[in-house]
This record gives sequence, C-alpha cells and structure tokens, in this order.
Amino acid sequence: MDKSRAPIRSFGYARVSTVGQTLEAQLEELQAAGCTIVFREKVSGAKADRKELMKLLSTLGPGDELVVTRIDRLARSTFDMFAIVKRIVDAGARFRSLAQPWADTDDSTGRLMLAILGGLADVERDLIKTRTA
Repeated sequence: MDKSRAPIRSFGYARVSTVGQTLEAQLEELQAAGCTIVFREKVSGAKADRKELMKLLSTLGPGDELVVTRIDRLARSTFDMFAIVKRIVDAGARFRSLAQPWADTDDSTGRLMLAILGGLADVERDLIKTRTA
C-alpha cells in the first residue's frame, strides 16, 4: 500500500488483560488516530483465539489498516504476532502501532523491527510469569 494514500478503512484494536483494567485510554488514542471502528476485548494477549481479534482479522480487506496503541496489545507471543501480522498482510491490509511508529508493515524495516520486538515481548511475558509464580 502506498503510504501517501489514506487507508480505505482504519480499524482499531484495543485489549486489556484483566477485568479491573480499562480500555478508555486506548479507545481515545485509536479514535484520535482516525480509527472509525474499534474492536475491543478484555482477555489475555497470550490467548491466540481472541473472539474480537478474529472478527477484526476476518473483516480486513485490501487497503485497510489495523491500528493498535502498542504492539503488545496485538500479541504477547512471537509466534502469535507473526501469524496475526501475516493474516493482515495476506488480506492486503497494513498493520501499525501508534507508540512504535517504526512498527509498520508497509516497509521492510518495520517488518524487521516487528520481528525483533515480538521476540522481546515473548521474553518479557516469560519473565512476568516467573515473577508472579
């Protein structure tokens, strides 16, 4: 997709892990970024089969974009992130993160950075599990 062209549709995805957390800050950021529809859910990012994310991925078409506030909202597992980003790209859509502007599937540098940081998110998740155990 040509970066100078506006996406056909801009979808947001907001996620928190626990019932006590709120989606409000993410929703405000996504709406300010131009997302016309925001899919939201309260479920762990470690869970691959998230209902709202699956609905969003099946909605994407050529020229659309999926926007998150941070990449860890999309996935906590490197393998899950790769699978999700592949589905986005295969649909002809674009992925981008507001907090990490370099995380953009429209260029090779963005795809490389997603791979590196996806690995770091996976390590962080393991550290969190170890500390809480």
